[in-house]
Amino acid sequence: MNVFNQLSIWLSFQLSIIFLIGIPVILFFWSIKKRNKAVNKLLSIYWKISLLFFISLLLLIGNYSYGLVITNISTILMTISVWFWNDINDEFKEYDFSYYLITMTKIWRWSLTFISLNFLILSLQNFSCFSFINSAECAIWLQPSSNLYIIIKNLFNFFFGANFTQPIAKFLGLFSLLIYTLGLIQWSIIKLPKNGRNSCFSEYGRN
Repeated sequence: MNVFNQLSIWLSFQLSIIFLIGIPVILFFWSIKKRNKAVNKLLSIYWKISLLFFISLLLLIGNYSYGLVITNISTILMTISVWFWNDINDEFKEYDFSYYLITMTKIWRWSLTFISLNFLILSLQNFSCFSFINSAECAIWLQPSSNLYIIIKNLFNFFFGANFTQPIAKFLGLFSLLIYTLGLIQWSIIKLPKNGRNSCFSEYGRN
């Protein structure tokens, strides 16, 4: 793996932290302050979907062979979740650029789409890492999760006086993945046929 590829992967992870976590947190509290139901509902759904991203980090910490596959699935689902809802999209169209919360949310949606696509392209360029994440050439993909592992390990030791190991991370990741998958299947079978692409954000009245 050349230096340029390593730098691209490192930069992609840094941008992911900003646009997948940092900016949505800001927009979420901003929407609460402005009492904007559409943005608030969009981000509430987004955070539920984004749990898979955090699960994938646990799997990468545990050196799970298919951790990178789960990471890419999570970013794709997160991107779909911010474009999927017809009622929210229609609501956004009613605002002009002077309403900064909606404008920033629109910019963030496009940025998220670009970052997810870029992450997928980088992953496909290192296709062998989809199933052999523990190989030497895939070490760069584990670096961000390794840094997170150190933080979680120290916190775990501090609060519980126990050692947080990679096998524990893998077990928690796989267990969480099972629960998440069951929840997603339940939503697909029960709620999706009932509501379709309607998020029901205006169920209790509009702004």
